[in-house]
Amino acid sequence: WTLRLLIQRDRLTSKFVQFTNSHGKKMFTDTTQTIQHEIHLISRPEGTPTKSNFKCVEVEVKEPSAGQFLVQNRWLSVDPYMRGRMRAGESYAEPFELNAPMQGGCVGKVVQSQNADYAIGDWVLGNQGWRTCWLSDGSDTTKIDVTTVSPQAYLGVLGMTGLTAYVGLLKIAELRDKEAVFVSAASGAVGSVVCQIAKAKNCFVVGSAGSAKKIKWLKDKVGVDEVINYKEVDDISAKLKELCPQGIDVYFDNVGGDHLKAAIDNLNTNGHITCCGMISSYNDQEPKPGPNNLMKLIGKQIRMEGFIVRDHLDKQDEFLRQMSQWIESGKVLWEETVTEGIENAPQAFINLFNGDKMGKSLVKLNG
Repeated sequence: WTLRLLIQRDRLTSKFVQFTNSHGKKMFTDTTQTIQHEIHLISRPEGTPTKSNFKCVEVEVKEPSAGQFLVQNRWLSVDPYMRGRMRAGESYAEPFELNAPMQGGCVGKVVQSQNADYAIGDWVLGNQGWRTCWLSDGSDTTKIDVTTVSPQAYLGVLGMTGLTAYVGLLKIAELRDKEAVFVSAASGAVGSVVCQIAKAKNCFVVGSAGSAKKIKWLKDKVGVDEVINYKEVDDISAKLKELCPQGIDVYFDNVGGDHLKAAIDNLNTNGHITCCGMISSYNDQEPKPGPNNLMKLIGKQIRMEGFIVRDHLDKQDEFLRQMSQWIESGKVLWEETVTEGIENAPQAFINLFNGDKMGKSLVKLNG
């Protein structure tokens, strides 16, 4: 009994606030609060982020009031785009505030509710990571169905990364059946889905990855036709030409740098480049010059286009229907790199830039 009290006291702090009701009678209300942990950005990284840029903070969260519910997070997403939000300068997304909880995709369970539309036990998707729990009124939350897929799939193949692959390849690049496609960072969360969508469209797919383990997975599980180990090749352009002597029609760019240069060299006339990310330069303190072969965009009449997935949410319902069919038929599968514990979220993010992860990078919370 004593142990139970100690545990309960550590999780909840009861505070009784006096107020006067409409009849002038003094009343007290219980504003019980839940202890939670949040990851704050406490300094802006210079170059590659380090754990000293982050801090795990203990805070109190009030019990839900009328119309609210409390979500206990089970899964957090860590994504490369977050590096851009750690800078103070202009970007397509607002910079993260210092000494405030990091935002990011999260999946959790409703544990307390005073909202008729959200019951205890409901699984929900939000953007309130990185923290162990959060309050909502439902305006920033989406219910998810976890009866056929794992909850964390909504942070990956059925979430933002899956939609990014779908929109970037089918809408931006206007992929057609039986084209030749080159995908950089092919074993990553976005790249691996791009490869599988292209294979579902009967395309010849060449990926780029940096380890024998990733290459084996891409060939044996994903079905990629050829994979370039960029760490063992001196000239990516020459290797791509060897693998695709007839050229490529689409390049899905997650890396930039020498991969982008190689793609431009090998793109056919009227080829398409989808610019999704350029992770090779995310931690550069000074921008690197672009590829020295951009003149070829003119002669080959290549279309190069960047996009932000949030501008294409009109495709979300279509994407979910099609992706669900592909998953059910076995045409799309995925890998996850899982780190456990909210306190380890910063390291999970840092690991995105050392090339060790496979597929979607996630943080699993206890609960």
